[in-house]
Amino acid sequence: MGVFDTILKRRSIRKFTAEAVGRDRLEQLLEAARWAPSAGNLQPWVFVVVTSAEVKAALAAAAYGQGFVAEASAVIAVVAAPPEDSRYGRRGRDLYCLQDTAAAVQNILLTACEMGLGTCWVGAFDEEAAARALNLEAGERPVALVPVGVPAQEGRSSRRPPAEVVRWME
Repeated sequence: MGVFDTILKRRSIRKFTAEAVGRDRLEQLLEAARWAPSAGNLQPWVFVVVTSAEVKAALAAAAYGQGFVAEASAVIAVVAAPPEDSRYGRRGRDLYCLQDTAAAVQNILLTACEMGLGTCWVGAFDEEAAARALNLEAGERPVALVPVGVPAQEGRSSRRPPAEVVRWME
């Protein structure tokens, strides 16, 4: 499948089978994440892979009770770890590290789709509760939780038409 086909096929999956996703497949997702674009190649990220039922439950609670987070085979927490002294200053610390982690999340989502796995980008969570559950270090910020599993449903999606979201300046 080509990248454009994968982009069109990807959906948010919130229901998973009980089948485990093997470590080798998770490592492939992490490799895709590591190769995301990064401002100045600083790579200000940490990826925390959670398979512990207890920690997944804590993340689901932090995600305002989104139970499917705990039901996934694994959750990849994408964490911004901005360098204290970036050549980009405050903009690098406050924005670029978030853009970089967002690109890493997208790489995970697209690679998982191509592998036949289901994912969902979860951004609605209590950041402090998630950081505690993940035992993050000072200065590290959880940006996204990505439950990963074998899909037990097909996702649905719709998009606004181009006329509503595209502006041409010719």
